[in-house]
Amino acid sequence: MTKSAAPKRHLPTSPFAAPVTPPLKQFAVGDRVTHDMYGLGRVVGVEEGIAVLVDFSSAQERILSPYAKMSKL
Repeated sequence: MTKSAAPKRHLPTSPFAAPVTPPLKQFAVGDRVTHDMYGLGRVVGVEEGIAVLVDFSSAQERILSPYAKMSKL
């Protein structure tokens, strides 16, 4: 079974509550972050809403939005 790329739409006549969309994570240059695969790092560049460039001391990685595996410390 494959996952649909488009989110399911909510019908206005539905008796169920509309799903809540979590706010997008925001990062700024200099933020300390942790990533599930790369570990601890520092944000060195930001492409607003698209990606962030993070220095993980061993390598610099471009992490794409929605940043599911990364969180701010």
